[in-house]
Amino acid sequence: MELAHSLLLNEEAYSQLGEVQKAEFIFEWLSYLEKLLLATSRNDVKEKQKTLVEQLLSLLNSSPGPPTRKLLAKNLAILYSIGDTFSVYETIDKCNDLIRSKDDSPSYLPTKLAAVVCLGSLYKKLGRILGNTFTDTVGNILKAMKSAESQGRYEIMLSLQNILNGLGAAAAPCHRDVYKVARSCLTDRSMAVRCAAAKCLLELQNEAIFMWSTDLDSVATLCFKSFEGSNYDVRISVSKLLGTILAKATISKHPGTAASRQSIRRVSLEEVLELLGTGFLRGSSGFLRASGDMLKGTSSVSRDVRVGVTQAYVVFVSTLGGAWLEKNFAAFLSHVLSLVSQSHPKTTQTQIDAVCCRRCVSFILRTTIGGLLGEKAQLAAVKDIFQAIWKLKKVMDVAASQHMLVCALQELGNLIYSLGTTVAPLLQDSSTGLLESILSVIPHPSISVRLAAAWCLHCIAVALPSCLTPLLDRCLERLTGLKASPETVTGFSFAVAALLGAVKHCPLGIPHGKGKIIMTLAEDLLCSAAQNSRLSAQRTQAGWLLIAALMTLAIKSFVSHCGDLLTEEVIQRLLPPLPCAVDLLTQLSSILKTYGSPLKTPSVVYRQRLYELLILLPPKTYEGNICAILKELAADLTAPDIQVAASTFLLPPLCHQDDLLILSPLLQETDHRFIEEQLLLGNGIACGSLEYDPYSVYEKDVEGYSVPKPLPPALSVIGSAAKLFGVVCAHVGVTQRLLILEQLLDHIKHTKGARQQVVQLHVVSSVSSFLKYVAGSKGCLGPEEMKRFALTLVTGALESPNPLLRCAAAEAWARLAQVVDDGAFTAGLAQVSFDKLKSARDVVTRTGYSLALASLHRYLGGISSQHLNSCVGILYTLAQDSTSPDVQTWALHSLSLIIDSAGPLYYVHVEPTLSLIIMLLLNVPPTHAEVHQSLGRCLNALITTLGPELQGNSTSISTLRTSCLLGCAVMQDNPDCLVQAQAISCLQQLHMFAPQHVNLSSLVSCLCVNLCSPYLLLRRAVLACLRQLVQREAAEVSEYAVMLAKDSREELTSDANIREVGLEGALLILLDKETDDKLCHDIKETLNYMLTSMAVGKLSLWLKLCEDVLAASADFTALTCVDTMQEEEGDKGDDASVLTTTHDEKSHPFTNPQWATRVFAAECVCRIINQCENANSAHFDIALAQEMKKRDSRSDFLVLHLADLIRMAFMAATDHNDHLRLSGLEMLLVVIRRFATVPEPEFPGHVILEQYQANVGAALRPAFTSETPPDVTAKACQVCSAWIASGVVSDLNDLRRIHQLLVSSLTKIQAGKEALSHLYNESASTMEILAVLKAWAEVYIIAVQRRKNHRQPLKTTTCLEDSIRYGSCSSDGLLDLVYTDIGTLSRLWLAALQDFALLTLPSEFASQLPAEGGAFYTAETSENAKLHYYNSWALILHATALWLTSTGFVVADPDEGASHLSRPVTPTSMCQGSSSGATIKSPEDVYTDRFHLILGISVEFLCSLRSDATMESITACLHALQALLDVPWPRSKIGSDQDLGVELLNVLHRVILTRESPSIQLASLEVVRQIICAAQEHVKEKRRSAEVDDGAAEKETLPEFGEGKDTGGLVPGKSLVFATLELCVCILVRQLPELNPKLTGSPGVKATKPQMLSEDGSRLVSAALVILSELPAVCSPEVLYLTGSISVLPTILYLTIGVLRETAVKLPGGQLSSTVAASLQALKGILSSPMAQAEKSYTAWTDLLRSALTTILDCWDPVDETHQELDEVSLLTAITVFVLSTSPEVTTIPCLQKRCIDKFKATLEIKDPMVQIKTYQLLHSIFQYPNPAVSYPYIYSLASCIMEKLQEIDKRKPENTAELQIFQEGIKVLETLVTVAEEHHRSQLVACLLPILISFLLDENALGSATSIMRSLHDFALQNLMQIGPQYSSVFKSLVASSPALKARLEAAIKGNQESVKVKIPTSKYTKSPGKNSSIQLKTSFI
Repeated sequence: MELAHSLLLNEEAYSQLGEVQKAEFIFEWLSYLEKLLLATSRNDVKEKQKTLVEQLLSLLNSSPGPPTRKLLAKNLAILYSIGDTFSVYETIDKCNDLIRSKDDSPSYLPTKLAAVVCLGSLYKKLGRILGNTFTDTVGNILKAMKSAESQGRYEIMLSLQNILNGLGAAAAPCHRDVYKVARSCLTDRSMAVRCAAAKCLLELQNEAIFMWSTDLDSVATLCFKSFEGSNYDVRISVSKLLGTILAKATISKHPGTAASRQSIRRVSLEEVLELLGTGFLRGSSGFLRASGDMLKGTSSVSRDVRVGVTQAYVVFVSTLGGAWLEKNFAAFLSHVLSLVSQSHPKTTQTQIDAVCCRRCVSFILRTTIGGLLGEKAQLAAVKDIFQAIWKLKKVMDVAASQHMLVCALQELGNLIYSLGTTVAPLLQDSSTGLLESILSVIPHPSISVRLAAAWCLHCIAVALPSCLTPLLDRCLERLTGLKASPETVTGFSFAVAALLGAVKHCPLGIPHGKGKIIMTLAEDLLCSAAQNSRLSAQRTQAGWLLIAALMTLAIKSFVSHCGDLLTEEVIQRLLPPLPCAVDLLTQLSSILKTYGSPLKTPSVVYRQRLYELLILLPPKTYEGNICAILKELAADLTAPDIQVAASTFLLPPLCHQDDLLILSPLLQETDHRFIEEQLLLGNGIACGSLEYDPYSVYEKDVEGYSVPKPLPPALSVIGSAAKLFGVVCAHVGVTQRLLILEQLLDHIKHTKGARQQVVQLHVVSSVSSFLKYVAGSKGCLGPEEMKRFALTLVTGALESPNPLLRCAAAEAWARLAQVVDDGAFTAGLAQVSFDKLKSARDVVTRTGYSLALASLHRYLGGISSQHLNSCVGILYTLAQDSTSPDVQTWALHSLSLIIDSAGPLYYVHVEPTLSLIIMLLLNVPPTHAEVHQSLGRCLNALITTLGPELQGNSTSISTLRTSCLLGCAVMQDNPDCLVQAQAISCLQQLHMFAPQHVNLSSLVSCLCVNLCSPYLLLRRAVLACLRQLVQREAAEVSEYAVMLAKDSREELTSDANIREVGLEGALLILLDKETDDKLCHDIKETLNYMLTSMAVGKLSLWLKLCEDVLAASADFTALTCVDTMQEEEGDKGDDASVLTTTHDEKSHPFTNPQWATRVFAAECVCRIINQCENANSAHFDIALAQEMKKRDSRSDFLVLHLADLIRMAFMAATDHNDHLRLSGLEMLLVVIRRFATVPEPEFPGHVILEQYQANVGAALRPAFTSETPPDVTAKACQVCSAWIASGVVSDLNDLRRIHQLLVSSLTKIQAGKEALSHLYNESASTMEILAVLKAWAEVYIIAVQRRKNHRQPLKTTTCLEDSIRYGSCSSDGLLDLVYTDIGTLSRLWLAALQDFALLTLPSEFASQLPAEGGAFYTAETSENAKLHYYNSWALILHATALWLTSTGFVVADPDEGASHLSRPVTPTSMCQGSSSGATIKSPEDVYTDRFHLILGISVEFLCSLRSDATMESITACLHALQALLDVPWPRSKIGSDQDLGVELLNVLHRVILTRESPSIQLASLEVVRQIICAAQEHVKEKRRSAEVDDGAAEKETLPEFGEGKDTGGLVPGKSLVFATLELCVCILVRQLPELNPKLTGSPGVKATKPQMLSEDGSRLVSAALVILSELPAVCSPEVLYLTGSISVLPTILYLTIGVLRETAVKLPGGQLSSTVAASLQALKGILSSPMAQAEKSYTAWTDLLRSALTTILDCWDPVDETHQELDEVSLLTAITVFVLSTSPEVTTIPCLQKRCIDKFKATLEIKDPMVQIKTYQLLHSIFQYPNPAVSYPYIYSLASCIMEKLQEIDKRKPENTAELQIFQEGIKVLETLVTVAEEHHRSQLVACLLPILISFLLDENALGSATSIMRSLHDFALQNLMQIGPQYSSVFKSLVASSPALKARLEAAIKGNQESVKVKIPTSKYTKSPGKNSSIQLKTSFI
């Protein structure tokens, strides 16, 4: 195909191809040429134009197929528009000659048609350039029309449309001629021609004024005639024509001068509406004229005309637009309702007519009001409809107004439902009396009106949940008070049932007690039914209806709605009435004969109800009556009085969904399904309507939220009977089954004509249902005879003229093979199909058996490759039968099924199949759209079969891929929308498998053009494709869409405003207008994917879109004054700045979007914030964002849009719609959490959110009004607590405003049961109460934390003022605010926790729950309440624990003297139980109960963490435990109960294992530490008690306490120490796997490279080490190695030293890593443990500690050269800790002591100055050790070495600070030696020290020029000399006397120093005195 990619046709390559390939080659060349011509320069085109024209014209004679001729024409037009036009006239002449040709042979037809198409394209593109040639051309085309067949007429009409489009007003001379021809085509027998004629006339009316003036009546009549016998496409096209013309006639102004000579007829709106009304009421009989039949009253308007006119009404109003409708709504409403008034009896003469016409009227109202009006206009429409209802209600003639009332009430209900709580002010306005008015309609004499009013109330209740309970009360009140009126009884019972049906749509529910009231009333009605014969029927019906609605119950309702209650026991209790019900069923026929027709309908309804119930019950429950039931079913299915064949109702559920695509388009989903449905059923059958089954008023509607549409009982009973037959027949004996089938077959044989078709339909439905059931349950069919009967029946149906029946029969054919499950039988069926297809020539047989063959493959897979070959061969042949499009359609559909089911087996057939598909696509006329649709399904199946192989680069794959793309291109150009949908679906598949080979630009272009298509399935295909594309390439898709919008002139429909708002905005607009749920879901998904990948990069665009949607609210202007109650003027100013920001007055892209769209926009804003959180940190740092914005103005950051975010949150949070309010509050919450810590650079110490506090207050205040629903208040409480906790506001006065809102809520819930709302279910009050308590808990927690943080010593003093400001006033101040209410709060918190504890008890303890419920929940609503407790308990627990901690846990609550925990007396107790019999508990018991309550809830939660447990809950729970253990009393409880401690440790261990979060693990470790502290305290207390008790015997009793004494060891599961060790090892090994010998593979210490842990890891390890060091204190000091601290000590030492070894990393500056510091600290704690000195364990401890020291020394020795990187300072410090902290016996044994000294010596030799400094410091500590046995060996070994080092420094003066510090530390060590030396040695040491110090002194001259280092050295030396001199004066004097040089140096230095002393006298005094103090301190520390 690459050879086709050239400007001129490659004739050489073309000539070598076969016929099929030639067609492909030409199409490929023409497709390429179209793009190439637009991209080629004009000169290049002109150069080759002549050749190109010749090549293109030569193609006209090569019989081009429809797609090729269309492309050919387009290329010719483009060529002449770019190049020279001099030869265009020749081309036109040639085309005209071809059209004039007398050759009428079929082979010449494509050439003629190509010429027609070329002319249309040329005139469209070149227009007036062609001069006056158009007259001849049009005349020639019109002349050809006379002899043209349907294809010709179709193409001529489209060509004329193009000619008119190109010429515009210049074509006026031909307008009448074209009009005349198009008129006749508008009623053509070919539907495609009618559509084309409608398009032609639509183009014509743009310029032909007469069409919408003088000829308006005849055009309308013509359109009405065109609707007769039309299909869906014709109705769409003609209704568009009629609606557009009438709209033009309505708004036409005075014509201009060009047309002023024509007499213009002005048409008023009334005339136009009357004209449309005439079509609706009288059909095509003409305007204000009536035929004889009409006068006689014998004619009836056909349904297709009525449906067509209905669509025309919608087009008419849509064309005029929403503004026009808003202005003229009253008149329009009045007219539309009048269509079903009694003044037009034809529309309502029968029930069937009335139902259908009502449906049409409802469609007009719903589509126009719902689709064109914004919320503001819709609110006005509510008032207008209400006025209409009010007037109609007063009409005395019931018949005259009933249908109008039904339509008005249904639309009012739909409208209010769509508006949601936005309509609240209108409904709650008592002046309008809207609700009262609807209630007054309920007792209407017409049952239809009563039901419509009930449904309207249902819609109101769903839209406004707050109205549900009041409405229910009013209806119940009237039903109770007016039982004497039959209309009142039925009407209000309908209303109550409808309202009960609404409960499941209202999350807040209704009070539980209402159910009891309704049940009592229902029983009363049933009991009183017999008292009054006039009312008995109504009361009985009302009673059962109420019970049924209440159960959403009656037996059938109970079984279908209460499945979870349907236990085996309950089923057994339901069974007794069943046999009686079946007996009545068998006797109905005789009863009917006796009592006649009045009982006919009730008997049918009875049958239907019983059948539906039996379908739901297991068959074994009625097996005793099964034969009787089967007989009745057979009688129903073959009853002689059933005349109507409702195949479209019965069969679709029995057909495969995919097969329905080949049948009528009406079976597919469309935007007009609501009205088109009636055409499916045929003229004799009524559409579904509410009055056919009043019980459906409470049922959940399956098809979205519209009025339930139950079918007439006569139809429903057949459906139920057929379905039940399938179940029952499968459960009877084989003999009975055979007998019944034989009877059914006989019935079919013995009936004739139309009646036979009806019986056959019913029987086939039943048998199909039976086969489907048996196949699904893996059952058995029975003996051979059963097969024969079933086969006979199905075979007969396969040859039925009804296509739907053939479709169902094909499904049954395959099910039969599936059930029999025998290869030979299946092969036989396949062979029968082959034989029939080969021999039969009629359409019916060929279509039926081709689908039967495919169905076999679908259910049984590939039967065999031979069969597959045969199938494919036969279907190929049928697919090419051009004489019958139906055969082609079914054959191709069957082929697509076989391709799908064959899978890889089909590979061998892919190429020939693809060739066939392309050949047919290029040749089948576009008028046969159904063939093209099947071709599309085949191509889709082939692409799926090839799958990822399409990515390959081999020649064969490349050819296949090109063919697939070519097929898609052909289908994209097809005029049928469903074929275009197939093309998009195929391209979507190709893009999935081979994305690089699909031209994304052209695909996106195609998608954008069809984004607002009037065809639902095309829109769905577009969105499904877009959704897939944006998952990978969102940015590219968006860019292509905008580029296309900018380049395009006309292709994009005006609805998709991509040019202005981008693809994202266009999708949002579409979402607002779309009503299809699936499509809305796809739009949202697409936008979410785009947002995820692009929102951060295009931040301004996304935020602007969301703000535009939210700002376009109907109530925004009304909300600018919400916050007028501010306390300060400044606040008003702040509010105004946000609320009244001016917007451009220019047209808004979003006009009054629906609330659901605004909710989605608010959700998008939250997602955008989350996306930014994962992106650049500058999004939440205003200083950084501003700086980066200066550097690059294109960069954009979220923080710069904070004002917009606050504004959007405010707009949403203060809307009338509750859903939007919730979204707005959520957005505000997200904004607060994300921006609370962002500082304000212009005002240091402040945060950026602080300026918006007035706005936050204004957004929150409306949520706390009395009429606000509980869920909104609950959300607002969450925002309040988040705002207070965020710390944004520091000023208490500002904080008090938000705090006051929480106080008001607290006051409300304190007021008790009476003050809480009775509008909703009790669980809603629970939710609100718990939300308030949770909010207070969060505020209290944060207040306590702030005070705690403030009281800690400040780490830095740089921000001291800010710290004081933020700390004192907002920490203690906030706590003071809370303390005011803490008494109340603590009681409520404890009550809530007790409720939660009760509710979380396992089901086996249900009997222990209080019968009346808890403090905040009732027993009946406990299940609903659980969720609210789960959401709130954690923070309440934490707050309660903090409060108990603050009271020390032992301060009794003053108000709680007589309280008992099991039923706390709280102000809010919903169920006030009698507590008089309760025992009064002692304070100790109360404390204990509280302790166990908190501990129990925590342990229960932590020990079985669910996957959905939030981090917040776990953290709060652990913090609560920490708070609990912060005070002594709870610690003593834990310490004294070892089992409790062990259990808690095991729970914490599990938390650490299952949660990776470092914060959770750290919190767990803190609790562990507190548990160990509690155990330590307990052991100390026992020892102290023993000391007190035993007095002198202290030494004997002391060792008797601690773990290990009584148990003889550490018992796993019982030992506190063991559990702690397990937990700590878990933490340590996770961070340092090398500590586990099993992991490292060696039993001992293995040398590895030390590692630096992460900050979190270091903190965890440090915390674990702290716990380990505390463990010995809990153990008993027994000698035995297997018990007590000795058994623990090796493990603790191993782990502590292991951490030291593994993390001893060298850090700059000689610092120790945090883990090393922690391990050293732990080591010190262990070594200095009292246990080490305990008499019984002393020897064992000493041995172990020596081993530990050896281990540390071994770490140092580089045995295998691997540990060179260990930090010497860390190890040396560890040795020092051993030396200083253990008893001398540990470290003084010669071998260890020598190794330690050697380490110090070696370290002193290291050149690193920091190592030397640290070594000197450590030696300084050792030298000071008071025990000479320890310190002296070190002094003897190291003093001389130190002296040498210092003398070296004396020779080589210090050059930097480090060397200076080394010298200073060395001097300090020598000074220490002097101090600790024996008296007779001191003088020698001083004599050594003084020369060194004097050598560093400088004289007066040298001092002035010395470096800072030397000056510091001088000062240090002088200071030390001045301290030492007085102490050892004799040595000092003798030394100075003996050395004149030293004396001279000293004097010079002192003289120089005195000069500086004169200047700084205070300093010298200051420097002298600390020396004395220092020496005194040293002396006292060693005494």
